[in-house]
Amino acid sequence: MKIRVNIKSMGKRRQSIVPVTYDLPLGSGESSGTSFTVRELILGLTEAGVTDYNQRLEQPEILKCLTKEAIEDKAESGKISFGTIYGEKKADLQAAMDNAIQCFEDGIYRIFLDERPLKELNEAVEAGEDNVFTFVRLTMLTGRMW
Repeated sequence: MKIRVNIKSMGKRRQSIVPVTYDLPLGSGESSGTSFTVRELILGLTEAGVTDYNQRLEQPEILKCLTKEAIEDKAESGKISFGTIYGEKKADLQAAMDNAIQCFEDGIYRIFLDERPLKELNEAVEAGEDNVFTFVRLTMLTGRMW
């Protein structure tokens, strides 16, 4: 199933949040809408992210350059870089999945389907290709938990 996820692009002047499409093996496969749980959504997106990271790590190093516009966009976000991964260690899929689930349970991030919050891991989600998921990472503003 193809799903759209809102991704915040740092330093973009025109549009800082852009929808990105992922093709995930979710739900029953009906064309009008598909049913899956929040847990399946998190695990599917985590697997896609880990796979993408590990593939970028295996790609041979090539000469990279930045355009003037790219430099200006990155300067606005506070960091000008080529996006190179300097580590050599591949991401562990199981550890990443466990971490993603634990962070959701601990309230580190929230998930919204269109404008409706998804609150429970076992909550059933009915979604089609027209729906958009938004992940929001929450930041504590003080040093104390309570």
